[in-house]
Amino acid sequence: MIAMETSDRLMTLAELAEMLGIPVNTLYGWRCRGEGPPGYRIGRHIRYRRAAVETWLETQTDHQHTVRR
Repeated sequence: MIAMETSDRLMTLAELAEMLGIPVNTLYGWRCRGEGPPGYRIGRHIRYRRAAVETWLETQTDHQHTVRR
């Protein structure tokens, strides 16, 4: 049996929703609109690679400046 590191294990929708602090339904909406981190359909299940999620997160940085004075 091949042992997988925790970072190599694919994440479920529920795990990703918990990680991001958002509802699972938001993830479903993002998938329907082609937004959000890239995922994989494995049978009838959706899975995410942690590295891909972290890369996607880096592209989501809010670049708006704080209040002008």
